[in-house]
Amino acid sequence: MAMQPVLTLEALRALDAIDRKGSFATAAESLYKVPSALSYTIARLESDLGVQLFDRSRQKAQLTQAGQLLLQQGRHLLLASQQLEEAVRQLDTGWERQLVIAVDSVVPLQPLFSLIDEFHQLGRLTQIVLSEQVMAGGWEALQSGRADLAIGLSGEGVSGQFQLQPMAPLEFVFAVAPHHELAQLDRVVTQQDLQQQTAIVVSDSALDLPARDSGLYDSRRRVVVSSMQAKIAAQQAGLGVGFLPRHLVSDEIRAGRLIAKACEVPRASTMMYLGWRRQSQPGQALLWFSRQLSQYDWAAVFHAPYE
Repeated sequence: MAMQPVLTLEALRALDAIDRKGSFATAAESLYKVPSALSYTIARLESDLGVQLFDRSRQKAQLTQAGQLLLQQGRHLLLASQQLEEAVRQLDTGWERQLVIAVDSVVPLQPLFSLIDEFHQLGRLTQIVLSEQVMAGGWEALQSGRADLAIGLSGEGVSGQFQLQPMAPLEFVFAVAPHHELAQLDRVVTQQDLQQQTAIVVSDSALDLPARDSGLYDSRRRVVVSSMQAKIAAQQAGLGVGFLPRHLVSDEIRAGRLIAKACEVPRASTMMYLGWRRQSQPGQALLWFSRQLSQYDWAAVFHAPYE
């Protein structure tokens, strides 16, 4: 015969209410019970545990050390049970427990942070997970199911399985540190100039898909970094040269921390996309974010002037 559990959520709620309200009478009222029923619940809990939870020698009942420990740990159980109930109700209405968004490192996070803040105002409990990707990494995250939504997709992908939404063209500028030797040139940077320089290269975060061409040119040396932010920092430090997303370095160029140079080696703009897997019944969080991101003015983000 199965034993009845000693600890119940009802008993923990009673203990919590007594501590918060300060007396058995007001706690019973808040739980819509008569004081005698609440007293019986606590007395039964003390009997089953074999410990005294309240010191009744004083005018106002106070928790013993055992009672304090039980209340402290019990509140974690009460919170977990509440979250579980809400998660079950939320899932039943079509809201996902978790939404993973892959974000390319060329995409500024502030617009996404603003949308996440708006989403939280809806009162939904969907956990938002952001995953930084580079080049083909966003496509791979979608195809493998590691991401539900990707921001900043570029190049060719397996578009048949996915819904794609154009964001805006990503423009590049060739930039060097003020103290770099190319900054002193009073002419266009040539292919021959580049061959003598160190190229700063961002590695593709995709593990299985073919690595993407990131607009490389012939150079004597390469320094490989893991993100666009690291590439910008390396070029500011004068470690090497390369093309950078215009919108990410506009402030640095205006402030003179980077110098934009005309270069005879072309780097065409690249159209960026939002992408998510086609589903017969997409989750409500995916629908909300895909709609809000599709309506966002990405052109204003990617076309930041520096002159």
